[in-house]
Amino acid sequence: MLSDTVAAAERRKTQPEARCLPALKGVSLRWVSITFFLVAFALGVAGWIAGDSFYLRLATEALILSGLAISVDLLLGYTGLLSLGQAMFFGFGAYVSTLVLKHMASSFWLAIAVALAVGLVPAVVGGIIANRVRGVYFALITFGLAQVASRAVYNTRELGASDGMIGIPQLEIDFLLFSVDTAQPIAFFLMMLACIAGLYAAIAYFLDTPFGRVLTAIRVNEKRAPFLGYHTRFYVFSAYVLAAEVAVLVGAIYPILRGFVSPELMFFHASGNAVINVIVGGVGTLIGPIIGSSVLTGLRSVISGYTEHHLIVIGGIFMISVMFFPKGIAGYLRAWIERRAVRTRGGVR
Repeated sequence: MLSDTVAAAERRKTQPEARCLPALKGVSLRWVSITFFLVAFALGVAGWIAGDSFYLRLATEALILSGLAISVDLLLGYTGLLSLGQAMFFGFGAYVSTLVLKHMASSFWLAIAVALAVGLVPAVVGGIIANRVRGVYFALITFGLAQVASRAVYNTRELGASDGMIGIPQLEIDFLLFSVDTAQPIAFFLMMLACIAGLYAAIAYFLDTPFGRVLTAIRVNEKRAPFLGYHTRFYVFSAYVLAAEVAVLVGAIYPILRGFVSPELMFFHASGNAVINVIVGGVGTLIGPIIGSSVLTGLRSVISGYTEHHLIVIGGIFMISVMFFPKGIAGYLRAWIERRAVRTRGGVR
């Protein structure tokens, strides 16, 4: 029996799948990411040549919303916690940015810095409250926090109440060597594409550190992680704050694109759309939320041109994805690349 076991192990070592799959882990997602950003760049340039400013603005909005989806994926895909209130931080960043731009200075960098600094307060408070529970209770607490925050903004006259705030100026953003005029659709789109690419790369690098690996261990089995010497609540709290700051960052950019901000940015449908984008794109892949946000934002725009019931179509896509494509778009693209690579290295045509 021992000889049979050894022989089986040797056969597994000689199989191309056993040799290739460890080396392919993560590489396939990088190819998916690179392909996505190159295709997005090419489509943006094509839209600029065609003079189609509407779709450039829509694509820029999709990229901003993909940042919110990334913040959801940081919790759902890497700690196993579903947040139904990430829109609270997105809207918070939008309102702080708006107040800075309207009443302090028309400075992009000042608006971003103030939004991130002030955004730490609700992030820490929310993290302390939500980190006390897990599972469905975590989802319900994040939902409740967002509802309280959105209602508070909705009833605050100084923040425009239900009407929101308008009159956010277009900016000339200085990058030292060059500047970006947000009034130019192609310039804003390329800046946002570079921003999301940089955010993706930074978070992917962070999650590949020992800290990120602990988060993965917590997702797999949070009860066993403390036996390895890790204080799981600290790591989950840190992930919550990081995810909140990502949402604040992209939220601070949103009013510069649209020229207004409203309490609806904090409502549940904004958080729900972000969760749908993550699941359709691929949970735990980082690039999946970006792909899902881009695809579904475009679909919402196209379908709404034909019917006002476009949410039914999006809901149907979500249910089909959950039932038949649980890995999401990025997950299945990764699997396809890995199979192709294994067949090629194994000599299979």
